Amino acid sequence: MLSPQRIVCLTTETTEVLYLLGQQHRIAGISGYTTRPTIARREKPRVSAYTSANIAKVLALQPDLVLTCTDLQADIAATLIKAGIEVHAFNQRTLDGILRMIATLGALVDASAQAQALIAQLNQTMAEAHDSASELAARPSIYFEEWDSPMISGVGWVAELIALAGGHDCFADLSAQAQAKHRIIADADEVIRRQPDIIIASWCGKKFQPEQLMQRPGWQAIPAVRNGAIHEIKSADILQPGPSVITHGLPQLQSIVRQWAARQLFSKHWD
Repeated sequence: MLSPQRIVCLTTETTEVLYLLGQQHRIAGISGYTTRPTIARREKPRVSAYTSANIAKVLALQPDLVLTCTDLQADIAATLIKAGIEVHAFNQRTLDGILRMIATLGALVDASAQAQALIAQLNQTMAEAHDSASELAARPSIYFEEWDSPMISGVGWVAELIALAGGHDCFADLSAQAQAKHRIIADADEVIRRQPDIIIASWCGKKFQPEQLMQRPGWQAIPAVRNGAIHEIKSADILQPGPSVITHGLPQLQSIVRQWAARQLFSKHWD
């Protein structure tokens, strides 16, 4: 057979996609951070974290393809390539990039038809979210915090999801920056100046501490803090660039925006 039969997925989203395409029999190993589907953690050996991998374990699985994602796994990819392993490095940072990843992965495993069907479903979900958001009377300004120390704002696909849900990423100017180090907010007062209506935290696998956020100097002047519009979305739902950001992250963003919009209508009614 020409297509790869033993694939090691060093990030979670490729595992998710291969299961959705019905190609899970090809997966020989997965990342320890894998969350979807839950059965993958029972069925497949875990051989990596995110920025590190057990190279000996990966090689022992005799993969004919290893899948990586982003520059953070560049050293792992280089080591495997030098060991003679074929590696495909994805680097999706936008919703279009996520859809292209699905299409490419489908082509790699002779499942293009299934991949296109999945892409169509995801596009339909996004179109419905856009249509629903168009009915909102106002669009809230949203500060999305990917990490707390240093403070890092949301990546590109997060800003796009916020827009689809009916909000506006108040740090949209940073979201186009691919690397997290270029999305660091060095001055916490800049968040105060941008006056977000909603704050959403997703501390990349670390438990969110809302009290800690609210106690930051001067942050009581932020509408989101003053009005208690502070929320968490788990990183597994919105920071792993695969289908789940649309199927799980987007609905949560929509719910948060609708709550805010309903509160605005209630306040206007009683003013």
